[in-house]
Amino acid sequence: MQTVRDLNMLRESVAAFRAAGQRVALVPTMGALHAGHVALIEAAKRPGTKVVTSIFVNPKQFGPNEDLARYPRREMADVRLLNEVGCDLLWAPGVDVMYPEGFATNIAVAGVSEGFDGAARPGHFDGVATVVAKLFNQVGADAAYFGEKDFQQLQIIRRMVEDMAQPVEVVGVATVREADGLACSSRNVYLTPEERSAAAIVPKALDEAERLITGGVTDVAALEKAVTDFIASEPLAKPEVVALRDPETLHELTEIGEKPVLLLLFIRFGSTKLLDNRVFSPKTAKFAKVA
Repeated sequence: MQTVRDLNMLRESVAAFRAAGQRVALVPTMGALHAGHVALIEAAKRPGTKVVTSIFVNPKQFGPNEDLARYPRREMADVRLLNEVGCDLLWAPGVDVMYPEGFATNIAVAGVSEGFDGAARPGHFDGVATVVAKLFNQVGADAAYFGEKDFQQLQIIRRMVEDMAQPVEVVGVATVREADGLACSSRNVYLTPEERSAAAIVPKALDEAERLITGGVTDVAALEKAVTDFIASEPLAKPEVVALRDPETLHELTEIGEKPVLLLLFIRFGSTKLLDNRVFSPKTAKFAKVA
């Protein structure tokens, strides 16, 4: 695997891929790679495709009260993993490459970025959209792969690509889970052993929501309260967001009907906030009306 830190060298490498008739797939990350990232790379590895993984801890998506310095950085281990899974090129620019002196551009995606993490972390999604747009421009990929665990982020990127007519296919990849069902996340390393054990309540809450929907619950507020109470039965779990929404727009719903619905969970364990979600559709739940 080639490791590149210079933009001109990146473009030369991508041009060589294309000259050989290869498509280019991008997997943007902030490092601290885990099984979820491996799944993204595996999804990107298609015949005739070269996979570029980026590692860049983006300062623009950290707020003033968020510890950028605390974010895990372990590039040597990440490089070993990327080699093992067959990544073709690592794009690992420095801050001076991504945001050179005088950088003054900010990308904001209205609507879908409002609420949830957008409300809790002002400016966060502007930072995400800005860095992803720049990565798209730098790599010029045909497709880019993102995990569905960060569902709001995924929809923001899809909206940006649609609005800006960017020639890249955005591919969502199903959440990869640990043995007890907890979503793989770089944040999991911050949990104490007791919090990690308690965090099993998160995927169980999704199962409970599916049980209720399958059982015929159609009232949105009733479902959200029931799931909130279920999570709160774990003393170490502090539910911050339990919200049923339209999967595409993240708009509020008046009832649970035949169309797919998204359940978003933001649950705090100590100082660590875990995110999870599930889309319920006629394929996974029976939407029976309650008389």
